[in-house]
Amino acid sequence: MTGPRYTALVESLPATVPFVGPETQERARGAAFAARLGANESVFGPSPAAILAMREAARDVWMYGDPESHDLRQALAAHHQVAAENTVVGEGIDGLLGYLVRLAVDRGDAVVTSDGAYPTFNFHVAGHGGVLHKVPYSGDHEDPEALLARASETGAKLVYLANPDNPMGSWHDAARIRRMIAAVPEGTLLVLDEAYLELAPEGTAAPLDPDDPRVVRLRTFSKGYGMAGLRVGYAIGHRDLIKAFDKIRNHFGMGRLAQAGALAALDDQAWLASVRRRVALARDEIARIARVNGLTPLPSATNFVTIDCGGDGALARRVLSELVARGIFVRMPFVAPHDRCIRVSCGQSGDLALFSAALPEALAAARG
Repeated sequence: MTGPRYTALVESLPATVPFVGPETQERARGAAFAARLGANESVFGPSPAAILAMREAARDVWMYGDPESHDLRQALAAHHQVAAENTVVGEGIDGLLGYLVRLAVDRGDAVVTSDGAYPTFNFHVAGHGGVLHKVPYSGDHEDPEALLARASETGAKLVYLANPDNPMGSWHDAARIRRMIAAVPEGTLLVLDEAYLELAPEGTAAPLDPDDPRVVRLRTFSKGYGMAGLRVGYAIGHRDLIKAFDKIRNHFGMGRLAQAGALAALDDQAWLASVRRRVALARDEIARIARVNGLTPLPSATNFVTIDCGGDGALARRVLSELVARGIFVRMPFVAPHDRCIRVSCGQSGDLALFSAALPEALAAARG
């Protein structure tokens, strides 16, 4: 008796998950984390209006969600002053990245990204047989010119850039992003991941031009809107590309609660503004804690702060391990030289007080 006959591509892939979740770590350590500061979630939560909308929608969960996400797409179009035909809703940016790769990448096709950038994109490319070409960061920033040069050299189908960036928290201003879009090679699509854009400084977002076929913009309700557990993301792009998603997307992937919650969250921009203010205060406090302990916080346009531990990756891993042992969940970049850092998500004042108390002990143990 035989089991499933996997494809040769699947047989060649490791059975791995890009991220080890805090729940997995809690099960392994036999205790819950005291402060959850590693997954870049918004501990400030969603808009109360979104919670109410989801509560009211709960009575109708016996019905499938609208497979077109019509009302949410219309609202997104009005919010961004584009046509609804230029928007598609999906299961978070991660789900939309998977669809994009499936649409564009055959086995052996070239794809370009930065070495150390968001790994889920790479996961999808590998899963569809694409060939990843990576370029180094320039300091702590992704390098748009190097990405485009490699895309031109390789004939890449896709080139990926996150702005603001995860895991470093850095960002490029709108002018540089506009120059990058203008220089995208013929036949290449720029995948512009803007998950943290609502938390970035004014002047970060390049103007939207939904008729430009060279770029697709990806955004989410997981960060500033505080609904990571719902998995609602959306893309804005040329209507031909957006229409192509219908060929492969999970048409019932967006449940009724998710659509209702996102619609109400989008309508409550005052709540989003209050979250921005609290995130800014938390970034300042994380930076203060880092400096008090002799560490260097990097400038951030996100809801986390990346902290240079002042050594190599081995030291940073020890610091992270010691924090985890003290009940503080944080993460760190994977690739040198950025793995000299740890990454701390913005939290409530109580969370940051626990981090502040644990950090000097963790540093002493890591250095000892």
